[in-house]
Amino acid sequence: MNSLFTYDIYNWESWGEVFHSIEAWQPIIKYIFKVENLPFTYVEYLTPGTNAVFKVGDYVIKIFAPKESGIDSTAEIETEIFAVNHAQKLGISVPTFIAYGVLEDKYLFFYMIMKFIKGREFTKAAPNFSYEEKIAFGKKLRDITDKMNIFCNPFNDVDVIYDKERHRRWDKYPEKFKEERLCYLKTHDFGENVFVHGDLCSDNILIADTGDIYIIDFADAVMAPIIYEQALVASELFNFDGAFLSGYFGHYDVNWLTDLCYDGLLIHDFGGDIVEQHVACPKEIRSLEVMNKKLFNIIEERNDNFCEKV
Repeated sequence: MNSLFTYDIYNWESWGEVFHSIEAWQPIIKYIFKVENLPFTYVEYLTPGTNAVFKVGDYVIKIFAPKESGIDSTAEIETEIFAVNHAQKLGISVPTFIAYGVLEDKYLFFYMIMKFIKGREFTKAAPNFSYEEKIAFGKKLRDITDKMNIFCNPFNDVDVIYDKERHRRWDKYPEKFKEERLCYLKTHDFGENVFVHGDLCSDNILIADTGDIYIIDFADAVMAPIIYEQALVASELFNFDGAFLSGYFGHYDVNWLTDLCYDGLLIHDFGGDIVEQHVACPKEIRSLEVMNKKLFNIIEERNDNFCEKV
């Protein structure tokens, strides 16, 4: 039969042009829902990530990038299936899997279908939080991550510290900094590995209409030191906001939190991008000492602002 998917995917840029197009994906989605014996209504946009994600009635469907995009999604799919099931066993609120499988069309498309959660993404809800609500949210999220960040048997082959492929986001930084960073990774003890979500950013946390906090998109879950999770929460999710930080970490010391974020970001797969977005442009980070000082200054400033308002 003729292909349902009529667009060409030949690299990451070509995938980026179609992965969030309803026109491109509606025939594929309609067919998948028929195969899975699920009611098909109409396709709606959801916040884009790196895969094709859409809402259809009471469901969310995620279609992973095929290998022609330049990315092999096989490990990512296996990780998400394991991690969601693991999180459910720990009592974490996550979307319920309805189905997952593969469709052989113009390309080989792996897909997942989950129950849609009625609520708001953290990124849309947080700007309206009061100081008290920020602290309360930080505490609730800490309860969740404390449940989640515990030891489990390895479930993929990712080495967050020594895998050279995970260093590419630091390529844009000065040579001296990159050399110091690699030396630091080889000589520093970052602690024992635990299960981490790996990408607790504002798009991956939903606040349901019931008030419950749901965690979504476990494709970046890994075994890593707990600072891997906590540094991303402090920087990417909370943007070093003193009220959120106080709720999550309690009465923290600025030096202690600086060290935690410093170590956690240096080993994080997204660390180079996060430092660029929330700390300073890469060319300013000439050494590890400079990065540490800039982190300290930001955390201290946000902490002082928070203390002045409470």
